[in-house]
Order: sequence, then structure tokens, then C-alpha cells
Amino acid sequence: MSRAFVKEDDAGQAPIIPPRAALPSGVANYVTPPGLEQLRTELSDLEAERAKTEANREDEAERSRQLVILNGRISALTSRISSAKVIEPKEQPADEVRFGATVTLRTISGGKKGFKRKFTIVGVDEASVEKGLIAFVAPIVKAIQGLKKGEQTNLPMGRGEEVIEVEEVSYDHGKE
Repeated sequence: MSRAFVKEDDAGQAPIIPPRAALPSGVANYVTPPGLEQLRTELSDLEAERAKTEANREDEAERSRQLVILNGRISALTSRISSAKVIEPKEQPADEVRFGATVTLRTISGGKKGFKRKFTIVGVDEASVEKGLIAFVAPIVKAIQGLKKGEQTNLPMGRGEEVIEVEEVSYDHGKE
């Protein structure tokens, strides 16, 4: 048969499976209780989508491609859930910046003096800058880990550096 009658999409290229959020090698997969629930909900949604795709017999090539992607995503997510180490924020030291804390930082010098940042420290799969949820592996979190209210540290910022102060530490933020 001539190549003119073969669809280019059938060339056999493996579909791209989107990766999960990066978790450095050897680092524990810490999650908050709401974060674990979020992962389980995502798994349930993916399994429902896979069942729907399996039932669709209209386009076998597209169905197979979608199933490969869904199975890959489900496998990666299942691995994340099985490696999750749930940290209960309320069990953390109340006055210290640790996993699960909502932290308010104030710039003392080197940047916009008086500028405030407020965020909650969460697992990599929970992180969302828009929601003020920052992964525990982020450089800003590493810089303030273990600090207490009123303590200061240097925060590298591109070509410069800021001195920041922990203005508030709270674990009383309920479910995200």
C-alpha cells in the first residue's frame, strides 16, 4: 500500500505522559492530610476517565493512545500516594517554621523594605502559587525552615539578597 493512504498519526510515536511535580531524589514525599485527600480524589477521577475511555470504541487508535496516557498518569499518581508521608500540621512545634505552617515574612533590607509574603508550606503535589501554597522543597522554604517568629535570615534573590524576618507562624489554618 502506498504511504499516501496511511494516516501520519499512526506512525507509532509514543504519547507524552505529563510528569508529576518534581520531587528530588531521596527526599520524602511529605503531604498534608488535605493534600493526601486531593491525591486520592485525583486518582478516582483518572480511574473514572480511564473507564470511560475503555468503553469508547469509536476510534481505536485514539482510544489506545489515551489509555497509554491515562495508565501512565495513574501509575505515577499511585506511586506518589504509596510513598506519601502524611504530616499533621497541628503536631508541629507551634512557634517554629516547619511543614504545614502558614508563614508571614517581612523584608527588612535588600528588596522592597516592608514587603510581606504569606504562604503555607505543603507537599510538592499540593503546591499552587496562586493559592499561596509553596512546596517544602522550594528555596524560600529551605531558607526559613526551623526559624521562629522574630528571627531573620538572608534570602538569595537572583543577583541580590534580601534580609527577611519571620513575622508570623501559624498552624491554625484548617483545611486548604
